[in-house]
Amino acid sequence: MSGFTLNWEEMLGRVRLQFMSDPINVDRIKELVASYRSSEADWMSFALFDSERYTRNLVANGDGVFNVIALCWAPGQGSAIHDHANSHCVMKILSGTLEETIYDWPKVNISSSMVIKKTNILKLNSVNYISDSIGLHRMRNASDVTPAVSLHFYFPPIKTCLSFEESSGHSVTVTPGFWSRDGIRTQLNSSPKSQNI
Repeated sequence: MSGFTLNWEEMLGRVRLQFMSDPINVDRIKELVASYRSSEADWMSFALFDSERYTRNLVANGDGVFNVIALCWAPGQGSAIHDHANSHCVMKILSGTLEETIYDWPKVNISSSMVIKKTNILKLNSVNYISDSIGLHRMRNASDVTPAVSLHFYFPPIKTCLSFEESSGHSVTVTPGFWSRDGIRTQLNSSPKSQNI
C-alpha cells in the first residue's frame, strides 16, 4: 500500500500525468490508484447498473492513450473469459467484492477445456493488474445480494478483444461498448452481446 492518500480528483489527475510519460510506469500507476480510499460520493454518478448484464461506464477518455471505466456488477453478474488485446489494466475495487479467475491461453488449433491458473478474491480498495502476459481472465460478482463497482484503467484503450468459450477454448472477436459516458446513458452501436466481454 502507498504511504500517502489522494482524493478522487487528485488520483485521476496524477494518473493522467503518468499516462503522458514515456514509457508508462505501471507500478507508479498502481501506487497512485492504491492511494485513493473509495468514497461513494466521488464515483456514484458513474455507477449505472443494468439488471441483465454488468455495465461499462466511461469515466475518462485519454485521447487514445488510456481509458478509465467504472464497471458495475449486480449480484451474480460476470464477464466472459477474455484477453486484453495487448493493453494493460489496473483495477481498483470501489465497492463490494469481485472474484477474478485467471486462465492459461488455450493451445492453438486444439479444442479443449481452458485451464485455470488461479483465482483471486478482490475486496474493497484492493488494486489488481492484468495483461496478456499474465493470461486471460474472467471477473464476476459472486455475491447473491451485494452489488460491486470496480474502476479500470486501460492503457492503451481496448478497441476489440477476444472472448473465449471455457469448454473449448474457441474465441470470437468482440467490440466492447460503453453503457454510459460521463454518467450519461449511451446508445450502444454494437449488439447487446458484444457490449460486454
